[in-house]
Amino acid sequence: MNTFSKVARYAKGFAMSPVQNLERTLRQVMRRNQTLKPMAHWALGRRHQAHLQVAELRMSLGVTIAGIRDFRQTSSINPENMIWIFGTGRSGTTWLRDMMRGIRNHQTWDEPLVGKLFGEFYNKETVVNLSRTDFIMGDPIRRGWTKSIRNFVLDGAGYSHPRLGPEDYLVIGEQNGSIGAPLLMESLPESRMILLVRDPRDVVASVLDGARQGGWIHQWKEKDSMWGHDALIEEGPDAYTRRLAEKYLREVGCAKRAYDSHKGRKVLVKYEALRVDTLETMRLIYSRLEIPVDGGELEQAVAAHAWENIPEKNKGEGKFTRKATPGGWRVDLTPEQAQIVEEKTAPLLEEFYPA
Repeated sequence: MNTFSKVARYAKGFAMSPVQNLERTLRQVMRRNQTLKPMAHWALGRRHQAHLQVAELRMSLGVTIAGIRDFRQTSSINPENMIWIFGTGRSGTTWLRDMMRGIRNHQTWDEPLVGKLFGEFYNKETVVNLSRTDFIMGDPIRRGWTKSIRNFVLDGAGYSHPRLGPEDYLVIGEQNGSIGAPLLMESLPESRMILLVRDPRDVVASVLDGARQGGWIHQWKEKDSMWGHDALIEEGPDAYTRRLAEKYLREVGCAKRAYDSHKGRKVLVKYEALRVDTLETMRLIYSRLEIPVDGGELEQAVAAHAWENIPEKNKGEGKFTRKATPGGWRVDLTPEQAQIVEEKTAPLLEEFYPA
């Protein structure tokens, strides 16, 4: 047992008050136990690490603080059976999620945005606060807050899916929360991950189409007053194109970092491959994720959501389901818009779609 563990184990009996800080706790150790006094004195100079030891000890022993039970995972969700879909909007993530929803013992969690919740905050605050222990997501206490993210996600999934069995899979469409993908995969390392990418030029072209007057995005934002009209294409298509390209770079870039560092089961899929040979690509996904699936059942799920089987009235220009044509950006974007996207997303474009 190391020094911190010895001090923490002795201190756990009286370090229960929510207003009692670590320094006071260590000084009590020094007064009450002469054997541990040198250790406590030493630990005072290394309070950050000692704080983690005390916190972990309390959690492992189920200690109560002021009569309130420590926050521990109460969810029955198996994190190993969570399948995260990361990328960005308009990349086929909804289509993929819907196909997987059609497989027996699969349920879906549609955009919980937990990645956005933590990712946006972490990315905005990191530069000035990362080294501070007082910062709630500071590096010195990283082990603590990653556990908190883990429990937050698992408990949220459990409450949202109370009928999910221990052998069931939870498919999570988190494309709009991909900025937090690195944090989520760090907190849930046994989870499985799908990184779905699409040519950024086609992604931007799709959004521009939906944002035009009468398009699905335009209509959606008109109904929802909180969105206002700040991002509508009418206010400047080139400026909007630049903002969309930056969004792609940020979201897919974060998802790619999560994919690269994730040691668990994962698969990288291109939308173009999914579109050209959907069934074979779906087989590849399940093979890489090491999830058994019935072949006939997979064929049915693919057929149910095939482009050809979508009613004509529900697809086309301005619709959520537009045209599913890889490379359509060559017609949809102006040369200036294509150049903006290529310049802004160059690192990812060169990696995934080299000329």
